[in-house]
Amino acid sequence: MKKFALIFIVLAFSHSYLLAQKPEGQQYDKEKLEAARVAFVTNRLDLKADQAEKFWPLFNQYNEDRGKLMDRISAINRSSSQEITDAKAKEMIQERLSLQQQLLDKEKIFMEEVTKAITPVQAIKLGGVNREFTRQVYRMHKGGEKGSRN
Repeated sequence: MKKFALIFIVLAFSHSYLLAQKPEGQQYDKEKLEAARVAFVTNRLDLKADQAEKFWPLFNQYNEDRGKLMDRISAINRSSSQEITDAKAKEMIQERLSLQQQLLDKEKIFMEEVTKAITPVQAIKLGGVNREFTRQVYRMHKGGEKGSRN
């Protein structure tokens, strides 16, 4: 019965994601999207209530930290398309490598912490489940765009 309820929640939140799309050119409803992600990941990893209570704060903090580092890497990548000197390029390479190392270090710490909240099997599945959610949202968004063009 719990599985059925979780599946229903995932479907409801996925549907609410489509409804949360704003008109032409506006962004999505971030709260509804994150609620859908929580339901999807919780269901796919089969998180128990006590696991979810410990897991989500760790995951949210890791995601926030990772996002900041990825933004900095993206900024370096964008600025590399400008006219730069060899010296500046070397500096940018070192900065990007340093940020990538920080990403790896954060992931190691996250995995150590998260495996105290969830099983190692659930932890290893997390990356794939998260990508699966992103792909599903992308497909739903693309399907919504096609439907709105008619």
